[in-house]
Amino acid sequence: MNATDVARYLNEHPEFFEEHLDLLSRIKVKHPHGNHAIPIAERQLLNLREKSRKLEGNLRELVGFGEQNDLTSERMHRMTLDMLAAPNMFALLQTIDSHLQDDFGLDASAVRLWGGDEGSVVTEFDSASDAAKAFGEGLSTPHLSAQALFESSAWFGDKAANLASYAYVPLRAEKPFGLLVFASQDPARFTPNMGIRYIQRLGELVSMALRRFLEF
Repeated sequence: MNATDVARYLNEHPEFFEEHLDLLSRIKVKHPHGNHAIPIAERQLLNLREKSRKLEGNLRELVGFGEQNDLTSERMHRMTLDMLAAPNMFALLQTIDSHLQDDFGLDASAVRLWGGDEGSVVTEFDSASDAAKAFGEGLSTPHLSAQALFESSAWFGDKAANLASYAYVPLRAEKPFGLLVFASQDPARFTPNMGIRYIQRLGELVSMALRRFLEF
């Protein structure tokens, strides 16, 4: 009989230890965090405590995620209300920028639009390169990057030198009409392996808010 046979026998005959209760106190196994031996029952108790600690940790993590999601949803709600209340394009762009930086903790944000009057005094209508437009129009979901793409670094002015991660969010209604770019000094803020659900929803909200003031 080998170890596999013993394990199979004990698994198929759980009554074994009921009939040999004294074994539980006499069998010694190595302590999981030391070199001394402890009764098998004590080792099982330690295993259960360790599992309990892991479950408590998982629960705290889930609660933390839930609270963070609630906070993000509340911020998006406030931003949406303020965008709806904006009376004109200039006020709307200011609202977007202030919420992204004050509520969402971004170090910089930029908008470039090509769906309206490019002769406007609004900076966001400054001409974007054909490459940047093609990139924005080809996006179906946000694109996260560790470096500024195309000429977008210039869109952040004096802040550009300190930025280390970026999220490029397409703006679209009936058709693509611009790019919304989030930027952070933290290189881990926007990475290709992170979730983009809230970033995409923000892009959709901003798109619909801007759409009111654009003529196609």
